[in-house]
Amino acid sequence: MDENDPIKEPRLWRDNGWTARIIKNEADEGWAVEMLLQGQEEPALVGPWTMGRDKKNPKPLDTNAFNTLVKTASEVIRRHEQHLQATLHRSVDLSTAAGIWQVTLDIVPDEMEPHAMLAATNADGVQVAQFKVRTDFRLSTASALRWLESGFIKPA
Repeated sequence: MDENDPIKEPRLWRDNGWTARIIKNEADEGWAVEMLLQGQEEPALVGPWTMGRDKKNPKPLDTNAFNTLVKTASEVIRRHEQHLQATLHRSVDLSTAAGIWQVTLDIVPDEMEPHAMLAATNADGVQVAQFKVRTDFRLSTASALRWLESGFIKPA
């Protein structure tokens, strides 16, 4: 059996790159389900799972439950990626006598040398300046305007 082959067992389902596994909930007497995306080491989602009719064993997985879990876990991943993107990328739009500008700050979370790239792009989409800056550089409308007015000299 290939690791990509679908599995549809009462406590283990695998299909379309996702694995749902019913596990004993260590926090109480119940059950939990974990959703793991293929290639990832940590589950994207862990949540409570319903007890079966005997009130002792977990309710078996089925197609509808699996599809709902995939949808929910995918949404969790999407929100996490959006949050990460928001923390690593900042953008300020400026309208001045010199034209319309977009100033961006992209944090590069490199283990050896974390840094950020500060860049200015004009209304034509041409990048006119870019510098490596510290990851704690504060991009705001005021700091972007100061940088623009300085002629895009490298910030300290």
